[in-house]
Amino acid sequence: MTNKEVIRAMYREFFNGHDVEAAKKYVREDYVQHNPGVGQGRQALMDGFRQKFIDEPTFHLEIQKIIEEDDLVAVYLKNVDPEGKTKCRVVDIYRMQDGLLAEHWDVLQPC
Repeated sequence: MTNKEVIRAMYREFFNGHDVEAAKKYVREDYVQHNPGVGQGRQALMDGFRQKFIDEPTFHLEIQKIIEEDDLVAVYLKNVDPEGKTKCRVVDIYRMQDGLLAEHWDVLQPC
C-alpha cells in the first residue's frame, strides 16, 4: 500500500467505520501524538476513539484532499453530521514509517 492508501484505509475503517481494532493494521505501537487531548501510543489512540465513538455514534470524516511529500502526509477533511453539514474542518499531518502512521499533528477549525 502507498502512504495515501494507508491513510484512506485508516479513515475508512477506523474513523468512519468506528473499528478501533483497525489501528493495529495502520498505526505503529509507539505512535507519537501531538494532540494534547489524546495519549501517546497506538493503544491510547484506540482507547480515546473507542469512547468518542460511543459518545458520538454518528462521527464521520470526509477527506477533501491528501498531500504527500517524503514521509509526511497531510489530510484536509471535514467532520460532518448525518445530514452532511460541516461541523468543523481539520488538517491532520502524519509522519509515516514502514508503511504505518508513526506521528500525528492536527489543526482544527470550528464552523
